[in-house]
Amino acid sequence: MKKAGTANKETDGASPSKLIDGRIKELGDWRGEMLKRVRALIKEADPDVVEEWKWRGVPVWEHDGIICTGETYKAVVKLTFARGAALDDPAGLFNSSLDGNVRRAIDIGEGAKINEKALKALIRAAAELNASKAKKKPAKKRPT
Repeated sequence: MKKAGTANKETDGASPSKLIDGRIKELGDWRGEMLKRVRALIKEADPDVVEEWKWRGVPVWEHDGIICTGETYKAVVKLTFARGAALDDPAGLFNSSLDGNVRRAIDIGEGAKINEKALKALIRAAAELNASKAKKKPAKKRPT
């Protein structure tokens, strides 16, 4: 059951997957095609990934927490990994947001070739990191 007042003009109650479909179609250029391609790679790497739509229009892929977001800008499609600084990146995919202690990003420009094998490995590693963090959380103790 939907809570009163939760729908807005932007989403109109549409599922996150439908909203991401809409963003891809709305872009109608190389950025839409790139977002579509990375989305497919994310789903191939982690078939149990959950798609979300957050922060007024950002595609988000989650599995036991955020794996990455897919922002689109004029010159790049940016995949921001929520815990990217904790991930090994032997292929050197991370090329943006390198100074922070937590996040890392991959800026993909028009015509860029994606190292699909390395990206899928990064997606799987992020999902595994999230799962390991989720398992380590101790149960909250109830006051007696």
